[in-house]
Amino acid sequence: METLYPCCAGLDIHKETVVACVRKVTADKVHQETRTFRTETSGLLALADWLTDEGVTHAAMESTGVYWKPVWNLLEGVVELLLVNAEHIKQVPGRKTDVKDAEWIAQLLQCGLLKASFVPERPVRDLRDLTRQRVQLVRQKVQVANRIQKTLEDANIKLASVASDVLGKSGRDMLRAIVNGESDPVVLAELARQRLRAKIPQLQEALLGEVTDHHRFLLRMFLEQVDFLEGQIARLSQRIREVLPVPFVEAVERLETIPGIDRRAAENIVAEIGADMKPFPSAGHLASWVGICPGNHESAGKRRSGRTTKGNAWLRVTLVQCAWAASHTKDTYLSAQYKRLAARRGKKRALVAVGHTLLGIIYGVLKKKGVYRELGADYLDRQDKAKLAARLLKRLEKLGVKVRVEAEAEAVA
Repeated sequence: METLYPCCAGLDIHKETVVACVRKVTADKVHQETRTFRTETSGLLALADWLTDEGVTHAAMESTGVYWKPVWNLLEGVVELLLVNAEHIKQVPGRKTDVKDAEWIAQLLQCGLLKASFVPERPVRDLRDLTRQRVQLVRQKVQVANRIQKTLEDANIKLASVASDVLGKSGRDMLRAIVNGESDPVVLAELARQRLRAKIPQLQEALLGEVTDHHRFLLRMFLEQVDFLEGQIARLSQRIREVLPVPFVEAVERLETIPGIDRRAAENIVAEIGADMKPFPSAGHLASWVGICPGNHESAGKRRSGRTTKGNAWLRVTLVQCAWAASHTKDTYLSAQYKRLAARRGKKRALVAVGHTLLGIIYGVLKKKGVYRELGADYLDRQDKAKLAARLLKRLEKLGVKVRVEAEAEAVA
């Protein structure tokens, strides 16, 4: 098999050790040497020195949890690194040792049989840590909100049946009053603000319950937890704004022009894929990397499955959330697409499809450094008016309505 890299290395990374195999090809002869290093900084620096002394140009490693990150950080700039999906380099059946794994990785790399995963630059990786931590805190806040609702239901307080957001301004005022010992539903209902005041009679009914000291203790603790999480989220958002590079700020502003994408979602998107689309040759490659495009499982000429593949779960969740927001916008192409697909394929599949479309739009906006231009809700209808007319006529005929179609110029006033 053709040799692509005459001198390369394969790294088998574990929590405490790194097994490195240097593989050289000279005059049709293969020479390889394997050494084991500790994962402390001194051990990784010794690994870097050894690779440099041996003249290694490329090194490959598996994406094993988070253990690859310190190795990557210290070797970045020393050799050309490739991060590889562990599923793509499974060893053939037989004896399995750390040494053989390192040798196998080096052999695959030397023959050019490894496909590198996308690893952004260090500032982008740091930005990822911030945005992902913010997502985790938002999820925790949702969990605490659910516990608040569970406690209210236990006390037979039906606030969520009247107020759309229990943790809104009105809801928090009522919850704090309950925690402080107020139990009169009339007094609690008067704490409603703005549009919620139109529902005061319903609130009085909903706020009549059996609240005990136990419920007040739990609600006080949950409200304190919500306040703490919101403070942490705000600190992370501030930090993200401070460290966001100028090209990323411009990319975030362009992404905000797309229906369904707000500031926070735009920051999450650029933290995952960056502002430069050079690593992705096309929108299809990006969709495949994210795992939001249809899968391809075919055997004996038959398509077995079209399920989406695994990919970047963080970005996929963000895209589906943005697709849900876009589906509720008025007179937009994305909302029309969602309604059309949801009627035939169901809401969940429609959201994934709209998320796929959103990713294609994001790719075009970032690649061309432009802004989103709305096509309109009737864009697809304008592409094939005859097909639309035929479909509508068919629906009318099913209702027993007889219709005669005339051209617009010949229509009778």
